[in-house]
Amino acid sequence: MKKTIFMIHGMWGSSWYWENYKKFFESEGHICKTTTLRYHDVQPNQLPNPKLGTTSLLDYAADLQKEIAQLEEKPVIMGHSMGGLLAQILGARGLAESLVLLTPAAPAGIMVLKPSVIKSFMSIQTKWGFWKKPMRQKFEEAAYSMLNLLPPDEQKTTFEKFVYESGRTAFEIGYWFLDSKHASKVDESEVTCPVLVISGSEDRITPASVTRKVAEKYKSISTYKEFKKHAHWVVAEPGWEDIAKFVADWLKSI
Repeated sequence: MKKTIFMIHGMWGSSWYWENYKKFFESEGHICKTTTLRYHDVQPNQLPNPKLGTTSLLDYAADLQKEIAQLEEKPVIMGHSMGGLLAQILGARGLAESLVLLTPAAPAGIMVLKPSVIKSFMSIQTKWGFWKKPMRQKFEEAAYSMLNLLPPDEQKTTFEKFVYESGRTAFEIGYWFLDSKHASKVDESEVTCPVLVISGSEDRITPASVTRKVAEKYKSISTYKEFKKHAHWVVAEPGWEDIAKFVADWLKSI
């Protein structure tokens, strides 16, 4: 059955990194809508909009809700990394036919500050006031944390496409226990649609141990699948087709 799939990218990205999945799912007969988060529609070498630094997850979610409202039907909301957390927030607002969470960032209540995660954000977290400034990883951090299973040349070309991200969102996800606005909170009782959670056993920035807890949060309606020999960049790392096919088969089953 043909579905509308609304695709939300993660930190430092934009709609370009859904290229593989968009082609795959359109070949399966689905309608794919990609989006670019607020202030991410710039060239990688451009300085970021100063307002980006204090942009909240809730700002992103408000923008996305408006985009979804323009669709003719409730979509499958597919999110990768931070986009997976935004998908959960939107799912709790009753906006999804189903949720596909690819190596998702975790909502409030799940501790995400594992050693590999801290290492992934080391250059960012050690700068005072990072929570109100635009930020971006160093190449070495991105290669370690997200792109570790890509060939070296692809690591570089992928990193060169990344733009700046909101420091506020990093704070809201990693330090949710200090966030007075509870921006990353998701009431699981409000998520009533089917949920698929995908993790990679070698993921360092959203470790499988954390992602399993995301699936457990929605345990009565969730399906969890951990892919061995996969990491965070499941949208393009070698073997991504196996993951896309698993998602496609799951969509047919619900």
